[in-house]
Amino acid sequence: MPQAAAGRRTVDGVDTDWQDPAAIATMLDDCDVWAVVGLSGNPSRTAYRIAEILQQRGKRIVPIHPEAQIVLGEPCYPALADVPFPIDVVDVFRRSEAAGEFADQAVRVGARGVWFQLGVIDEAAFRRTTESGLLMVMDTCPAIEWSRPRR
Repeated sequence: MPQAAAGRRTVDGVDTDWQDPAAIATMLDDCDVWAVVGLSGNPSRTAYRIAEILQQRGKRIVPIHPEAQIVLGEPCYPALADVPFPIDVVDVFRRSEAAGEFADQAVRVGARGVWFQLGVIDEAAFRRTTESGLLMVMDTCPAIEWSRPRR
C-alpha cells in the first residue's frame, strides 16, 4: 500500500489521515466520557496507565471488560452496549484484528469518536467509522498527543 506522510495512507486511491489534528483535538479537548475497551484492574497494563492519565486530565473513564468489576474507582461494563449513559470516545486497547468490532459497536451506541491505540490499525474499520460520521484516529495515544505541541 502506498504511504504518504506519517499517519496518512492511501487507501483505494483515497488519502486517509489516521491522525487528523482536528479529530485528535476534538476528542482530547471536547470529549469527557471515555470508554476504555480492554481496561482491567492490572496496573502493569498500558490500558490502566492511560486510563489514569485520562482521569488526571478530567475525563470520566468507563472500563469495558467482561470480567472486571471496579477499575480506578469506576464500575466496569462487559460491553459497550451495557453502558447506561452516553459515551463520547471509545478508546480501544485490543489487537488490530479484534479492534474493528469495537469501532462498529461505537457507531451502534452513538459515540462521538473512536481511538485506536498505538500499533492498532484497521483500515476497513476506519473507513466504516468515519463514513458513519464518527471521528477516528489510529496508531497513537492520548498521552503522546497531549505531550505534543498542537498543530
